[in-house]
Amino acid sequence: MAEILVDTLQAAGVQRVYGVVGDSLNGITDVIRQREGIEWVHMRHEEVGAFAAGAEAHLTGNLVVCAGSCGPGNTHLINGLYDCHRSRVPVLAIASQIPSFELGTQYFQETHPERLFQECSHYCQLIGSANQAVRTIEIAIQTALTRRGVAVIVLPGDVSYEEIEAPAPRLPVLHRRSALVPDMADIRAAADLLNTADRVTIMAGAGCAEAHAELLQAAEALGAPVVHALRGKEFVEPNNPYDVGMSGLLGFTSGYKALMDTDALLMLGTDFPYQQFLPQEARTVQVDVRGENIGRRTRVEVGLVGDVAATLRELLPLLNHKRDRKHLTQAQENYREARQDLDELATGAAGDTSMHPQYVARLLNEQAADDAIFTCDVGTPTIWAARYLRMNGQRRLLGSFNHGSMANAVPQAIGAQLTYPGRQVVAMAGDGGFAMLLGELLTLKQLNVPVKVVIFNNHSLGFVELEMKAAGLLEFGTELENPNFGSLAEAAGIRGIRVTAPAELPGALAEMLAHPGPVILDAVVKRSELSMPPTIEAAQVKGFSLYALKAIMSGRGDEILELAKTNLLR
Repeated sequence: MAEILVDTLQAAGVQRVYGVVGDSLNGITDVIRQREGIEWVHMRHEEVGAFAAGAEAHLTGNLVVCAGSCGPGNTHLINGLYDCHRSRVPVLAIASQIPSFELGTQYFQETHPERLFQECSHYCQLIGSANQAVRTIEIAIQTALTRRGVAVIVLPGDVSYEEIEAPAPRLPVLHRRSALVPDMADIRAAADLLNTADRVTIMAGAGCAEAHAELLQAAEALGAPVVHALRGKEFVEPNNPYDVGMSGLLGFTSGYKALMDTDALLMLGTDFPYQQFLPQEARTVQVDVRGENIGRRTRVEVGLVGDVAATLRELLPLLNHKRDRKHLTQAQENYREARQDLDELATGAAGDTSMHPQYVARLLNEQAADDAIFTCDVGTPTIWAARYLRMNGQRRLLGSFNHGSMANAVPQAIGAQLTYPGRQVVAMAGDGGFAMLLGELLTLKQLNVPVKVVIFNNHSLGFVELEMKAAGLLEFGTELENPNFGSLAEAAGIRGIRVTAPAELPGALAEMLAHPGPVILDAVVKRSELSMPPTIEAAQVKGFSLYALKAIMSGRGDEILELAKTNLLR
């Protein structure tokens, strides 16, 4: 039966299976060992295998596989699989199981993966007999590919050894594509709404991945500034004169203003989650291939269920070219000002002995290759990536943008580097995220993947501290007592560099990027750096004032002084 599984995986174009070996997986791994064209990628933790598989699936759009042995082996997959599923990338997880005749007896390591993985998969089924194998495996693969998400096969170890004759694999949907287009009456209704509006703003997300040309044509016709969601950054930002930045907690004032100053909103391929950053009174048209996304973030007048590119191609001939460009011109000017303000923060003062994290991100953007693949940890590294990395149509940007998991950057970078061994892959890691899955430092060495890891080392869970301050709370449980990560890397046989002063940074980044193998660059940055959202609510002002008062009364007034030095006296 294991032969059937591997045959079908190879027929689907799978080249790698990420995981950690175990006895219940032996039937499968032994077949992979003997095969050409498919390899087992040995990780230190199954969660990392799932993240790495998700990165490869994100970059290629192809099916990728991860695996975990029975019990704890496959339950370790769950966080990475949640991320894959919420990012809508096609991943098949093989969750091996205890011997089938022991099921239901509370046997050693017994769990029920077919129940555990239901919420983070489109398909999750137990193969109880080799007779089920062909259809179940093919259904799982086709479900992952067509619904763009996770499918799980639960396979008892003894069943994997069963022998049965099987036909050659058949995957009828493989390499087939179709486009969903709304009814023309609905498209005309959308055109009428947009044509009668004075000020239109476009909110564009990852659904615009294959609609860049159509997006620009729509923006030109409507005189509309384009605000992008974080997952849409790599697809929307490149070569886009209408782009005015992001909105949301990590965004730009310009993006926020463009949304709030509009009287018609065109949402394209985005399920942007923050209602408070969307105009609730504007007349809204939303285009999404998933009908369930339409109208759940803001009130929508015209919902178009369809692929963004195909829908825009039908919509564009119906749009009137708007002559009044004041809304667009003002948004573009706001963006230039916001961009200048952010760039002024990304500096390294002469003689300074500590670094602003923005400076690290800015120099990294300037020195990295034009086709670099970036990954970023959740928290402040995501903020700096969103604000300082420039996408150009060749670069890629991956993160845990929907699931919001810590420790994703290095695992995703491993998957990206194995997928594209000739390209530069840079992980922007937080010190907390890097430490959480520190074992993958050894994986970098063992696989000898030339991933470059930049650790934003602020000795804290920085974003959590910002949330606490905004709520008027003194930070608690956020301080991290870190080692010298550069020395730690050297002890593991990996090139390690530590930087504490801005003057050292340009040379350190150049050395890192030029090194032929993996590198850990420990960039010690200011802990007290604030990253302000594009709009501040009254509750946040009150909360921060309350934090300052509490800090002074508790004898921690030095923190207020350091905050002022870092963020105001610049």
